[in-house]
Amino acid sequence: MINLFVNMKAQDPNSPSFFPKSFNLQRHLRNLLSHFLLFVFGLTLGVVHSNLKEFSFGSLQFAQFPFSPMSPPPPSNISKTLMPNATSPTISVVATNTSASSSPPRIGLKDYLKPPKAFHDMNNSELLWRASMTPRIPEYPFHLVPKVAFMFLTRGPVVLAPLWEKFFAGHQGFYSIYVHSSPSYNHSSYTETPVFRGRRIPSQEVEWGKVSLIEAERRLLANALLDISNQRFVLLSEACIPLYNFSTVYSYLMNSTQTFVEVYDDPSGVGRGRYELSDYPGITIDQWRKGSQWFQADRDLALEFVSDRKYFPVFMKCKDYCFADEHYLPTFVYMKFGAKNANRTLTWVDWEKGGPHPTEYKSENVTAELLSDLRNGFGRKCEYNGRSTDVCFLFARKFPPTALDNLLKFARESIHFNT
Repeated sequence: MINLFVNMKAQDPNSPSFFPKSFNLQRHLRNLLSHFLLFVFGLTLGVVHSNLKEFSFGSLQFAQFPFSPMSPPPPSNISKTLMPNATSPTISVVATNTSASSSPPRIGLKDYLKPPKAFHDMNNSELLWRASMTPRIPEYPFHLVPKVAFMFLTRGPVVLAPLWEKFFAGHQGFYSIYVHSSPSYNHSSYTETPVFRGRRIPSQEVEWGKVSLIEAERRLLANALLDISNQRFVLLSEACIPLYNFSTVYSYLMNSTQTFVEVYDDPSGVGRGRYELSDYPGITIDQWRKGSQWFQADRDLALEFVSDRKYFPVFMKCKDYCFADEHYLPTFVYMKFGAKNANRTLTWVDWEKGGPHPTEYKSENVTAELLSDLRNGFGRKCEYNGRSTDVCFLFARKFPPTALDNLLKFARESIHFNT
């Protein structure tokens, strides 16, 4: 091409031979341009053809597995096996029953009714709400073994635990234990005996003579109500002892047609005189009652206790020493459940000497004779299911830790444990 332009420069434009040569040059350029355009067109066509080929292949692959909204899920276990005399592998589907492993575990009635551990994370409102639930149908659709809930309201450990161990021995499945102790003790390193291990409930501080005592009682009842097998409820302290063996206590409570909350009218300053310590709207002085803190209730009364939103808040307004533990439940029972109540407690307490605290039976006072006198209520008679009886007390207090050795010494022959 360089030579071409050199030759063009060398020729004279006025020469006669210039025009034919110029015409040949133009034709040559057109041919060159045509070949160039043809080359570009061919290259473009090749690229497009290549893309179309890939697209066609993808479409072909998609067409082999058409989408169907009703297609079943792929089998869980697919393996390739080479059949005899076959040139290509055949897909075989191995049916696997996954229903047992994939379906959620069945929650039966027994699992639904299973109570939580004694130490849970429910607050008071959640606990009382759950405890207040009760079936409207009284018959149980399953076999239920009724239990007695033994509720210990303590400052620290159950110091007479070895004696209670003997009492409970051999009767698993017929009792439940709940311990409300000081929150500081809940984190102590005290070694608990087997029947009390893991039976402490979430607790709060309790002050003698103040409304925190009935809050603690209510908290114990609410926790015990979470176990639908608990049909009787006994409030005890760390200073309480059993006066009879388990079989006698269980039979006495389960066969009773009444509850045992001490209720009486005390006109003195420590009875009606306490009515003036706070404002009790809805409760008159004539309805005001007194009684022992240590009660024995059935499930119906326990449910009413934890569900009471009328009278319990009235007592809770008192911020001083109102001794609500001696007045709230006796007054509540007198007003609403008097016909069903025996108006006596099953826990012996000696108040003969007077003062704010009962008699304490020290180690030297604990004898076989004392235990015998406590068992028959020092000659007292009472009514049980409409009949007179001398078995009026199943428990007694107040016994310090120092009395434990003598209690263990005389318990076998006097209380007849292991029967």
